[in-house]
Amino acid sequence: MNLKNIFTATSCSLLLLATSCSTPKNITYFQDATAGETVNALTPLEVRVKPEDKLSIMVNTPDPTLSSLFNLLQIQNRISATTAGTRSTGASGAGTSQTSLYTVNPEGDINFPVLGKLHIASMTRFEVGEYIEQELVSQNLVKDPIVTVEFANTGITVLGEVKSPGRLEFNKDHLLFTDAIAMAGDLTTNGKREDILVLREQPDGSQKAYRVNLLDIDALAATPVYYLQQNDVIYVEPNNKVKRQTTPTGDTPFTPTFWMSVGSFGLTIATLIISLTN
Repeated sequence: MNLKNIFTATSCSLLLLATSCSTPKNITYFQDATAGETVNALTPLEVRVKPEDKLSIMVNTPDPTLSSLFNLLQIQNRISATTAGTRSTGASGAGTSQTSLYTVNPEGDINFPVLGKLHIASMTRFEVGEYIEQELVSQNLVKDPIVTVEFANTGITVLGEVKSPGRLEFNKDHLLFTDAIAMAGDLTTNGKREDILVLREQPDGSQKAYRVNLLDIDALAATPVYYLQQNDVIYVEPNNKVKRQTTPTGDTPFTPTFWMSVGSFGLTIATLIISLTN
């Protein structure tokens, strides 16, 4: 075989190999984004109160004695730790103030000192604070109250092909889908970026499914789950390559299909070389 034939055979071999090992196209996020493009997202969706949420609610007035009537018991503790049902507000190493939390019942209510049962389901934390302030003033209990409300157990769950799966807590009034992915350590290279499942709990207890495409920035910004809510579940499916590898006939070194592919490739090269030498 002369050098020309060898070069031709080698080139064909490399071409076939390159074709079989092409670079995946579905790895890069936001492939449709261009410089200077304006992306229109939905109106920010703030976290709203749901049954089983735990809230820290503090009433402040000029009179500390009066304020104490509307606040749950605070436990002074020298140990810097938070126990179940309490929220630590002190500095590390110093005495801590642990405030008992309000748990929203299945009907969306809490039992508030003096005021009694309050229905706060579907309110933001700011709306809850304003509601309690209005009730205190309208009932001539406090003249100028300041009510501070915080969520104590706000979190989402991220599963599947991410680097750090699990439940992620956050203390923001709204959380972006991309924030959650970053908190989970980003997707692995095996994650299916164009079809991510998000489950969201509905008022009747059912789960509604949404699909998110990280390759399309406009589609991402337009999805109802661009702003996440507490208890949302994100599941990143494995891509098709991984799915094939987990089946009995997957294309891996441990399956007959793999060796059949290798044999077929070798036979093709051998046939090509023989034809060039004749």
